[in-house]
Amino acid sequence: MEYKHYFHNSYRNPVCRSWHSTATLKDTNLVFPVFITNEAGEKTEITSMPGNFRYGYERIVEELRPLVEKKGAHLQAVMLFGVMKDEEKDRKGLSFAKSPVLKALPLLKTAFPSLLLCVDICLCAYTTHGHCGALFKDGSINLKKSQKRISDMALLFAQIGADVICPSDMMDGRIYYIKQKLISQELHMPIMSYSTKFQSGFYGPFRDAAQSAPSFGDRAAYQLPPSGRELGIRAALRDVEEGADFVMVKPAMPYLDLIRDLKNTVNVPIACYHVSGEFAMIYHAAKAGALDLKRAVLESITGFMRAGATVIITYFTPQLLDWLNENN
Repeated sequence: MEYKHYFHNSYRNPVCRSWHSTATLKDTNLVFPVFITNEAGEKTEITSMPGNFRYGYERIVEELRPLVEKKGAHLQAVMLFGVMKDEEKDRKGLSFAKSPVLKALPLLKTAFPSLLLCVDICLCAYTTHGHCGALFKDGSINLKKSQKRISDMALLFAQIGADVICPSDMMDGRIYYIKQKLISQELHMPIMSYSTKFQSGFYGPFRDAAQSAPSFGDRAAYQLPPSGRELGIRAALRDVEEGADFVMVKPAMPYLDLIRDLKNTVNVPIACYHVSGEFAMIYHAAKAGALDLKRAVLESITGFMRAGATVIITYFTPQLLDWLNENN
């Protein structure tokens, strides 16, 4: 019988330890998504997400330093996404071995030893076709090759310095294969599964930011249908059984019921991803004077935590840190 229950992974790190609490919002609940490129000194604003940028792998340290070194509430965790130019990608997705995230990880680890480095694991940013797995010639998913390639990617990022492995691909069985590959190399670290990830109209700005839109078709064959409540629960239960230490609902605002469903069903901390379209919707509504930004963001975060999430991945993290410090 294969041993599956590695509990220590999910609370060895002090930030991860806080995710097991259901207390009020703290800086340890927040994870800031960051986009990294191979252009060492780049800083390019993402037009569809004002105030968010693509950073070169060398520049990221100086850009994050003010957030990490804030007095009081400060940046405790990031989610790292690699952004590749089209000419850097290949059909098989093997270009993940040249990801700018691999260059940034040791720099961030040296500069900020206590910053929790969560790394997104998916092939879509590294394939010319933009899909999240390996493909057969007819364009359908080759599950066996996808499982191997994604677990190879997870192992490489873990070896270079990732603290939390976060597979977002939604391929069947990938948590099991990642877990087994990490264990085989004596790498015991937590896995945050994008377990309950829906096909959504709220991802547009992210695909602009990560330059990862599919070149044909869509992702409906592997991301969950928006009406699939039972599928969302089953997917999370499966991923926990395969070894996930944390599970995620994505997007957040339209799926508060799923956050609560998972809170009532699985015995691991729940993350939610306040995705790019949700950010853009609130930002632009506030800019147009339709609502108050601070009030709307804080109300949204309160809703996520009330539903049961203790890990909030949000582009509003810098503002939330300021507001937490104002309250204190």
